[in-house]
Amino acid sequence: MRARLVTGILALVLLLAGCTGGGDPAKGGRITLRFQSLAWQQESVAANKELVKEWNAAHPDVKVEYVQGSWDSVHDQLLTSFEGGEAPDIIHDASDDLADFAYGGYLADLRGLLSPRLKSDIPQRSWRTTTFGDGVYGVPFLQEPRVLVANATWLRKSGVRIPTPEHPWSWEDFQQVTKELSGDGRYGVAWPLKEPVSATLNLSLSAGGELFHRGVDGKVTVRFGASDQVVPRTIHDQANTDRSASPTTLGSGGSDTLPGFFGGKYAMVPLGFSYRQQVAQQAPKGFAWQVLPAPAGADGLAQGVSPQTLSIAADSPHKKEAAAFVDFLLRPRNMVRLALGDWMLPTGTRALKDPALHTAEDGWATGTALAAHLRSAPAQSVRGYPEWKDKVATPAFQEYYSGAIGLDDLRHRLEQDGNLVLARYQR
Repeated sequence: MRARLVTGILALVLLLAGCTGGGDPAKGGRITLRFQSLAWQQESVAANKELVKEWNAAHPDVKVEYVQGSWDSVHDQLLTSFEGGEAPDIIHDASDDLADFAYGGYLADLRGLLSPRLKSDIPQRSWRTTTFGDGVYGVPFLQEPRVLVANATWLRKSGVRIPTPEHPWSWEDFQQVTKELSGDGRYGVAWPLKEPVSATLNLSLSAGGELFHRGVDGKVTVRFGASDQVVPRTIHDQANTDRSASPTTLGSGGSDTLPGFFGGKYAMVPLGFSYRQQVAQQAPKGFAWQVLPAPAGADGLAQGVSPQTLSIAADSPHKKEAAAFVDFLLRPRNMVRLALGDWMLPTGTRALKDPALHTAEDGWATGTALAAHLRSAPAQSVRGYPEWKDKVATPAFQEYYSGAIGLDDLRHRLEQDGNLVLARYQR
């Protein structure tokens, strides 16, 4: 009787252990990994779910559970889950959201977990976006340059030179072209700058702008120099002096500008590369549009990006298995599927060579030609950047672009007020 009771209890314990997802395959259990994805476009969600299904079919001992997250709330949601010990094993995020999580000890250092193939396939310039201190805390896998989405008919009729990645416009050229295209209630450009900071800082790399400067003591300060001023001054003058940029779109998001663009009110709209999907789906029949490279400056077509990333929670008990799933998800063929689903560029060099990403249709070839010029966003590893952005830079840039303050006031607020914020994080 006692022997049968002990055997029964042992069997129940093993059954419950298998149900928790913490099983050991060597002992007949099954591991369950939670993968939180932020995919939101229908094609992207489908691609992610298909890949999870393919993994599960090939790995019966390591099941991946797809969890749907949201870009709108991911930072606060992750912080809550980290502090509550309930974080997903595999975390989809963006590199500019990782610094505080990495320094806070919430993310696993991936250096000893990643396969040699994955480490060598993604360029070092992309790995720098997820390197904090001595560790690597995410795998950058999708990236999005900013481009000019243009009314092809309007530009062709105007006779202006059409820029290419080999022969782009300079920022001075761009300002002159938008002046030529404006008049009679129409504008050469519509800047959607509801979130002005990342757009301004990332495009400013082309002019040699850095803004954040790290001293020999490792501390970061803000210096708004001449190179940092090229892009903001261009936008300000287009909206307030030349009247070649629509003043009403400065507080708008990218999607908000599309009706006016389709209606012939704006010749060009600077947008993230993935917006092409909305343009392709929503453009009226017969509307001809094309993708142009963003203007170039002293540093050519250089642009800052904050790639989408995959990280592993520091508290995950199955980091090795989670890394194997990440490696599967980011095989070149699979990375192409994810890029096509999100209308973005893969970071992997092998994936970037795929013919599907080099077609003229929908501007794929133009975007792919920009990949070699993408760099880590200036604020990537700056602690306190979210507060600096929200409390100092966003209102300052908004007021400058609207004409409410001048360049000297903008510099003072970014530097004086901004450095007070950053100093609190660097004591």
